[in-house]
Amino acid sequence: MTDPESRSESRIPPATTKPRGSELGEVGSPDSRRVPRADYLLWAKRRPHPTLDLARSDVPPCTLDDLPGVREALSLQGRNDEGWPPLVSAVAVRYGVEEQQVVTATGASGANFLACAALLRPGDEVIAERPGYDPMWAVPELLGARLVWLDRRFEERFSVDVDRVAALVTPRTRLVVLTSPHNPTGVAIPVDVLRELDALADRRGFHVLVDEIYADSLIDRPRPAAAALGPRLITTGSLTKTYGLSSLRCGWVLAAPDVAAEVLAARALVDGVGSVLTERAAAIAFGHLPALLARARGVLEPNRRRFEAFMEREPTLEWVEPDGGTVAFPRLVSGEDAEGLAERLLRDHETAVVPGHFFGAPAHFRVALGIDAGELGRGLVSLSRSLRVAT
Repeated sequence: MTDPESRSESRIPPATTKPRGSELGEVGSPDSRRVPRADYLLWAKRRPHPTLDLARSDVPPCTLDDLPGVREALSLQGRNDEGWPPLVSAVAVRYGVEEQQVVTATGASGANFLACAALLRPGDEVIAERPGYDPMWAVPELLGARLVWLDRRFEERFSVDVDRVAALVTPRTRLVVLTSPHNPTGVAIPVDVLRELDALADRRGFHVLVDEIYADSLIDRPRPAAAALGPRLITTGSLTKTYGLSSLRCGWVLAAPDVAAEVLAARALVDGVGSVLTERAAAIAFGHLPALLARARGVLEPNRRRFEAFMEREPTLEWVEPDGGTVAFPRLVSGEDAEGLAERLLRDHETAVVPGHFFGAPAHFRVALGIDAGELGRGLVSLSRSLRVAT
């Protein structure tokens, strides 16, 4: 299955754009009558894919020619009971952990689900960031947990305040769920803050799950994986966003050995075993990560500069500049809901962006930076024209 945001077409009719719970003013509020939903992912799968698609969140997909030797090396044979050993070894080396700390998964979505399934039980509390990526809210709800909101504020550059986390912790707190770089803003959590969170989690008896799917796209030199910084920190990641390998659906969980063992037990219930074909190909991809990363940076870095220049001349928008990631998350200075802007862009200019209400931030919208430079340039022209209409 390809990444829903990179599909060129869909046979599913467009979904409603309003997220679950919006009528009550609370994104992600549980409804006991149905399975909790990730409304953003449903929208991403069903939405139109117009001429100028600024609603994606990955770099252009790779071809088999980007992975020399992969055709010859792929085979359907082999045992993959607890992760293809060459892949487990490659992930461990790449992120500075022991092999017993690595659990492979079906993409980062699968990794996040397995980590939550290993740790959460009905009645537990999960501290979840807002704005945020809505599957990180829906999965704990699905498992019977109660969400407690940690607001990452524009005025504080979307930073994570450890004292604010501490104030939200109760005896029922089992997990804190974060993304770094933050989805949707691209702001990274500093290493010293992660270490403080690990110490707090150790004192209060919970874990911190950090989705680091965008970490390899950081502008500055790579930082250690959160899981390498302390035993209460868990990292999830994949080859999807930065490397253009969404079709492989290769993800992983990095955790302390005791937590990793629980995640493996959860995977046995969900997947049985992993795909030999996928994990063989992913292991080969790890041998080419420097070249794939250079390919991604060749797309992202000039596009970031192009978007920075756009923001400097656009008085109706403001933003927090990202540390990395493949997207930007501006907001309307007026504070109005950006869904109207997104609808005008699609209707009048065949241009797509992601409305911010999917992330719990209605005045914002998300823009792709990992796309063709010409497509981004034309999309920004359309965006500017739509903003002029609005004012």
